[in-house]
Amino acid sequence: MSNDSPLTHFDASGQAHMVDVGAKADTHRVAIASGRIRMQRATYALIASGNAKKGNVLAIARIAGIMASKKTSELIPLCHPIALTHVAVDFELLEGESAVQCTARAETVGPTGVEMEALTAVQVALLTIYDMCKAVDRGMVIEGVRLLEKSGGKSGHFMNASQGEAE
Repeated sequence: MSNDSPLTHFDASGQAHMVDVGAKADTHRVAIASGRIRMQRATYALIASGNAKKGNVLAIARIAGIMASKKTSELIPLCHPIALTHVAVDFELLEGESAVQCTARAETVGPTGVEMEALTAVQVALLTIYDMCKAVDRGMVIEGVRLLEKSGGKSGHFMNASQGEAE
């Protein structure tokens, strides 16, 4: 593999390595990710009511997503530990689709981006919803997890062109 590889986590000889960000400037960096979980109508009603047997599902999923964003470098082998300055996890109830949409926003001031932290927050929040509701609905589907937007750093602003609803 040559130095011209677009895959930054491999060195010139093709070995995996952590990208050196030591010479990169500290900038304000923001990433927003999104995804959803579809479920049976009865499961959706339990979540929407806030009265599931295990408690308020969305409140617990929000905390799980925030906690997961802070642990991203422990889960993804080549991610840098990042001092997050802000993480928000929000939910939108989509009654007509019996689904819950999750959006996470991660921020830092540093030499590397927070895309993985935002994506991890979404995935873990949705997995927490699944875990809390699996006793009544094992057929839930997590889908459409993607980076919506990122800003900061040398590569600048990115806006995902496929921000439409999950298929």
